[in-house]
Amino acid sequence: MSLTVRFLGTAASRPTVERGVSAVALVREGDTLLFDCGEGTQRQMMRYGISFSLSDVFFTHFHTDHVLGVIGLMRTLQLQGRTEPLRVWGPRGAVRFLKSAEVFASDRMGYPVTVAEVEAGTPIARDGYAIVPFPVSHRGALAVGYALVEETRLGRFNPDRARELGIPEGPMWGHLHRGRSVTLPDGRTIEPGELVGPTRPGRRVVLTGDTRPCEATIEVARHADLLVHEATFAEEEAARAVETGHSTAREAAEVAERAGVRRLVLTHVSARYSRDTSDLEREAKLIFPNVLVARDGTEIDVPFPAELPLETQPSHPRQ
Repeated sequence: MSLTVRFLGTAASRPTVERGVSAVALVREGDTLLFDCGEGTQRQMMRYGISFSLSDVFFTHFHTDHVLGVIGLMRTLQLQGRTEPLRVWGPRGAVRFLKSAEVFASDRMGYPVTVAEVEAGTPIARDGYAIVPFPVSHRGALAVGYALVEETRLGRFNPDRARELGIPEGPMWGHLHRGRSVTLPDGRTIEPGELVGPTRPGRRVVLTGDTRPCEATIEVARHADLLVHEATFAEEEAARAVETGHSTAREAAEVAERAGVRRLVLTHVSARYSRDTSDLEREAKLIFPNVLVARDGTEIDVPFPAELPLETQPSHPRQ
């Protein structure tokens, strides 16, 4: 079951020649979820192959560089003749702000837009997974991060052993895999433990949005498969990071190390590092080696833990 993260905008505060502002798409088995929607996100979606058939947009907070693109996105969906509902989520204030955006997007919306305000710690349940908002610390904003948390998976079923035991392939295999014993025609009772291994964890992907390092992120990211953490500054601007409610690359790496995550990806890069992120990467790797600084178009595959991760970088578009 595929789960990928595509970075559509990786700049902090304002776009640069190399980077758009904040937007990240998660695609899980056909479900496309958009997190933040900075200026120009609709074009980035077209450029990097993200479907407009998405059903959900989640906002971490309502600073302009994270929300301005939603007006254009809604307008594009309207012009394409969309009729399916669009669900929009965010922290307190979402209804007031996003309803205004809907008015700007079109005076006659051809599809329903529902706006809901999330509560930190209250999961939004989906088929096989949940989106869990959590509190973060960003000066001047009521902000949240989001974790995609999959349900625990069934243990591995051993079909060869089932055949050895004379269990006919079919419904009995399904019953055993789901933890129910079965009785064979010859009277033998087979217990699931004879054929099914221990349950396996689902995947966990954590996106912080804009934040200072905080305990809430560490707790929700505990042993996560992927942590996407903002890293606006290098250590030379540590005081500026505190002043503006952002993190340095080193601080993001310290969060990843304390949480015991498998992989860290840094985003929300200040314009001063837009072309060259080597300082950010070097500082982070001193603390947490498995780190990547995303650029626009970076795609991360999130495999189940037994598999190896894979990332691809976009080729330069033709002029």
